[in-house]
Amino acid sequence: MGPRLAAAAAFLVMAGACGSSSGGTVATDVGITSNQILLGNTISQTGAAAAYGTIANAENAYFTYINSKGGINGRKIKFVILDDAYNPAQTVPLTKQLVEQNQVFAMFSGLGTQDQTSVRDYLNTQKVPQLFVATGATTFGKDFNSNKWTLGWQPPYQGESHIYAKDVLQNHPNAKIGVLYQNDDYGQDYLKGLIDGLGDKASTMIVDKESYDVTSASPASQLAILHAKGADTVFVFAIPKPTIQSLAIITGLHWAPTIYVNSVSNVATYMKLAEKSGAKIDGAISVGYIKDPTDPQWTNDDGMKLYRQVIANCSTCDANNGFNIYGVAVAYTMVDVLTQAGSNLSRANVMKIASSQLNETNPFLLPGITVTTTSGDHFPIMQEQVIQWTGDAWHLQGSIINERGTIK
Repeated sequence: MGPRLAAAAAFLVMAGACGSSSGGTVATDVGITSNQILLGNTISQTGAAAAYGTIANAENAYFTYINSKGGINGRKIKFVILDDAYNPAQTVPLTKQLVEQNQVFAMFSGLGTQDQTSVRDYLNTQKVPQLFVATGATTFGKDFNSNKWTLGWQPPYQGESHIYAKDVLQNHPNAKIGVLYQNDDYGQDYLKGLIDGLGDKASTMIVDKESYDVTSASPASQLAILHAKGADTVFVFAIPKPTIQSLAIITGLHWAPTIYVNSVSNVATYMKLAEKSGAKIDGAISVGYIKDPTDPQWTNDDGMKLYRQVIANCSTCDANNGFNIYGVAVAYTMVDVLTQAGSNLSRANVMKIASSQLNETNPFLLPGITVTTTSGDHFPIMQEQVIQWTGDAWHLQGSIINERGTIK
C-alpha cells in the first residue's frame, strides 16, 4: 500500500472510531484516534545547541501531567521527539519521517531558526501544522499570510532588539556598540532589530559588527576585534555555549563593557555557569517574559507551584533551568488550543484557533503578559520586561514593554 493510500485508510479508521456522545459528527484528521493525539518534534539534544534539548522533555512532562488528568476530551497526547542536532540537513528528513511514517497530527515546538525555515515550505505544502516553533525569528509571525500552517510563539527577535535599542538610547546615549552575532538568519534577525531600533543613531553608535559560525570552537577572535575597536557596550546575539564563552572571554581581556545578552541564552543556570568559568557579568542586561524558577519572588506563586509539580514528571529536567519552564509554558498553550478545538479536532481548525483566536493568560508567564492572536496579528507574545543581572540573579526592571507595532 502506498503512503497516500495508507494515510487515507488511517484517516477513515480514525474518523470511524471517533464517535460523538451527542450523536453529531466529530471532525478528526491524520494523527487523531479515539484516544490519542500524536504530535511530533525535532530539536537539538546533541550538538552545538544541546542545551535546548531539555525543552522537549519539559513539554512532554506537561503532556504527561495533562494525560494523568484524563487528557484532552478523553484523548491523551503522544509526543515523538527526534534529535536533529541543530542541523537543517537532519531536520528535513526527520520532519518528513514524522509526517509520512509516524503520521503526526502536527509538528510542535520544533527548535531553531534555520532548522524550522528549512521545513516550512514542506509542511505548508502538506498542510501539516507547524505550531509554536521554538524560535523568535520574526518571519514566523510576520510572514504568516504566505505560510498559513506555521506559527511562532515567543516574542520576535526584532521586537526584542527594539527594546535593547530603546534602553541604550535612554541610558547609554554615548555608547560605542560592538555586536557579536551568529552568522545565520537567527543572528541577523537580532542585528536588524537593533539597527532599526537605533534608527539614525545606528551608524555612529555601532563601531563594529562581528559574526561567528555556530560550529566554531570559540568567538574569541571576534571579541578581540570588538575590544580593539573600542566598544564599551557589547551585544551578544548567540546561543548558550558561545554566550557563556563570550562572557568569560570578555572578562579575560580585562574588558568591562556594558553587556546585553539575548533572551534565548539568558537563563540563570547558564549565567551562573559563566560566573563559575570566571566571567564578571554583574550589570548585564536582557529581557524576560517567563517567570524565573530561580527567583524567590515566585516561590509561593500558583503558576510556579504548578510548574514544579509538572516538572517532577521529567527525571532528566533540572527544575531551576529556565528552558524547562519555557517548555511547560508553550505546552500549556498547545493544550489550550487543542482543548478549544473540542470535537472539531482537524488540522485546519487547530490552525485557525492558534493563529487568530488565542486569548490566554498563561500561569508560567510574567503577570500581565498574555498570549494573543487575532485575524490581523499573528505574534502570540509581544510583551517583555527588561531584566538586569545583579547579586547572582536576574532582577526585573521597570514595567512590561509592549512590542506590538514595532515590526515593519
